[in-house]
Amino acid sequence: MEGLDTLTRSLAQRAPEELAALLTRHAEPLSRRPAPTRLRELAGALWSYETLHHTVLHLDHPRLHLLAATARISQELARGAAPAPAAPAAGADYQSLMAHRLSFPDLATEPVPADDAYQALGAAIPGPARDAVTAALNLLYADGLAAPTEDGAIVVPPRTPQLLAAHDLGAFTPVAPRFPAPRTPESGTPESGTSESGRPESAAPETDGSGPAAPGSAAPEPPAPEVAASAAAVLRGESQAAASALAAALDRLLAALAAQPAALRKSGGLALREIKRLAKAADTTEARTRLLLDLVLAAGLIALTRTPAGITAVPTEAYDAWLAQTPGERLVPVLTAWAALWAIPTYTPFGETPTALVRGEDRHAPALRHALLKALATASADAAPSRLPVGTSFTSRGAERSPFRGAEASPHRPDLPALLEAAAWHRPLAVVGEPLAEDRAAHILDESAFLALTAHGSLTSLGHALFSATPASPDALGAALRDLLPPPVQQAHFQADLTAVVPGPPSAALAGLLSAAADRESEGHAVTWRFTPASVRRALDAGHGADGLIAALAEVSAAGPLPQPLTYLVQDAARSHGRMRVLPTACCIRSDDEALIRELAAHRTLRPLGLRVLAPTVLASAQPPAATLEALRGAGYAPALESESGTASVERRPGHRTRTGPSGTATTPLDLARRLLAG
Repeated sequence: MEGLDTLTRSLAQRAPEELAALLTRHAEPLSRRPAPTRLRELAGALWSYETLHHTVLHLDHPRLHLLAATARISQELARGAAPAPAAPAAGADYQSLMAHRLSFPDLATEPVPADDAYQALGAAIPGPARDAVTAALNLLYADGLAAPTEDGAIVVPPRTPQLLAAHDLGAFTPVAPRFPAPRTPESGTPESGTSESGRPESAAPETDGSGPAAPGSAAPEPPAPEVAASAAAVLRGESQAAASALAAALDRLLAALAAQPAALRKSGGLALREIKRLAKAADTTEARTRLLLDLVLAAGLIALTRTPAGITAVPTEAYDAWLAQTPGERLVPVLTAWAALWAIPTYTPFGETPTALVRGEDRHAPALRHALLKALATASADAAPSRLPVGTSFTSRGAERSPFRGAEASPHRPDLPALLEAAAWHRPLAVVGEPLAEDRAAHILDESAFLALTAHGSLTSLGHALFSATPASPDALGAALRDLLPPPVQQAHFQADLTAVVPGPPSAALAGLLSAAADRESEGHAVTWRFTPASVRRALDAGHGADGLIAALAEVSAAGPLPQPLTYLVQDAARSHGRMRVLPTACCIRSDDEALIRELAAHRTLRPLGLRVLAPTVLASAQPPAATLEALRGAGYAPALESESGTASVERRPGHRTRTGPSGTATTPLDLARRLLAG
């Protein structure tokens, strides 16, 4: 096909970094297909109906209109260029009639002159409309949704007309609407100069930075500097508190999974009892626990591992590296994963059982999420944030109504219908006509507030940074998080009441040391641990010596030497520790022949078993029964397996099992891009 050839040539002209960026943007739909080995295969994957069905959801208003208009012109050119097939003879069968009907060229296969595409959108002359179309065309080229021919014409995916046939795109509007849209104070209806959807009808540029000016209306006065400063301070404070709470909840959740992996149901997903256990450990709600679980799975901090007992969720090696990072650095992969998640974990449609760790199939979720936050980003940055009560949840179910609903909405709370109208410009196909859009949007906004991306219905500096970051380059997000969250505290204040107080987020090393020898009592801006005889014995059981533990605690003490009560507690616990010993053993060897027992204990070949004499007729082996039996038989002996009741046990060989390892090392988008460009 000529279009795929043009796209292949366009891809071949890109730098490896540019092609890697394209692969990253389309990572989710491409992951559901076999990995391409040639640029031609990548071009076919990008223009396949399945990939396009997902990709068009992420097109904003100008790109979608330009793609649809170009495809329509291309389709008309193809119909005019192709000769009409001969009509079937009278009395032809059904197959002949259908073959004749389907033989008409309905695909967008002809290149379209760029001027025709501009003319179709009313952007033939210089101005805001033409600028918007030019920017949209460059973005379509960058995303591989269109390609330029050698003479500057435009080719688009041939099946685009069928893909967009069911959608009414409305009139072309090159300028994004502001949220909230301007409304008359008398009736609350859109002012003149705007359409019913709140979008500006003219292509005139915005005049005041907060929205299109209506004819005859005065431009709003900018807020006083002290009001803008107060608004920014409120947003920063709320975002900082939410980010700190999020980092602590993630730490507790992953620690709970490291201590006891969560088992998945046979039908997939976590059982409700596991979600309740982890919610209690993370000190958050069950809905937000489901959100955190899906995020840490998408971020690669946990993995689903198959065991003889079933599939369990266990932290990965990346979790150890994650623990060594600062609180701000820890949130980067989690927030990046949320932006691309194919699910709304806190939203459970009526009749479905809430669960977690199930691969998302909601392809509309990332686009709807982006549209809502982008619409909030268009609001005036110096507008005072709405005073939404702390802890207010946007989610609703049953008797718990959404705060956005009807008469319950307050002037200080976001107007959800107006927000969706503004969001429809940024991702039309993910918003317009979608069922339950308001409920889904309310849950997305609740998640964004929990993740510190929004506060009081406004986008925070962290939310703005998320738009500047990509999975391949999260620098903007990391810088915002480093500015928002303080560095971890390396020292603790030990007090005479056997408590240790850390005034801020503790470092991983400090938290590990204190948690090993004390019980965590409180969370918040200051974290408190309490030392008890049981907690100190726990540290001694883990291998700490009394002197070493006292020295380690003194090293992280902000006031120098430890209080005497704490030193005495550790020393008293050490004096009573180890007065009795438990020997590790995997199985025992019993025989009435004492000489045989002595012979086995001294046998050089059996040294790997770690045999120890417990009694004249009993040996302890460090290996389990199967390995011990195999070693004894290999040394020429004839042992028999004995059951717990003392009777002979019949051995049955287990079925053979194999452990399936990873199919190969993960390929980064840049590596794949270089391999494709190399041919």
